[in-house]
Amino acid sequence: MNETTQLPHFREVFHRRERRSVPLVRQFVRAVLLDWACEARADDVLLCVSELVTNALLHGVPPGRGFRLRLQLEPVDGILRVEVHDSGGGEVRLADSWAGRDEEGGRGLRLVAALADKWGVGERAPGKVVWCEFAVPVEAGCGLAGR
Repeated sequence: MNETTQLPHFREVFHRRERRSVPLVRQFVRAVLLDWACEARADDVLLCVSELVTNALLHGVPPGRGFRLRLQLEPVDGILRVEVHDSGGGEVRLADSWAGRDEEGGRGLRLVAALADKWGVGERAPGKVVWCEFAVPVEAGCGLAGR
């Protein structure tokens, strides 16, 4: 049997703790999804990336530091993994309820939980990794471009 092994695609970017980091990361992710021909769930991925990066900037990245965003696509399994690494403390948890209408915050991780197929938090020294995963349609050519 002649099987072709497809290695996972991997990209990462580092940004400082700045407000403009959120749109820059969204542009980076959009470009990677285009390069990987993996746009089927782009809107969901981009919204989750925005929420995770915003949370890292507000709660996880100490002043003068930054965060790392990693994307990994397993083309055989059809899994796109998004990770946001920060060096700060703090606990990541889902709010007990949706934020009130007048509140600005409190919805981010609920959106991630609703849109992503899986999400979670891992340890890192120092800090933490907040991640989410999306099943993506492999049959549509996702991951076959940009080799």
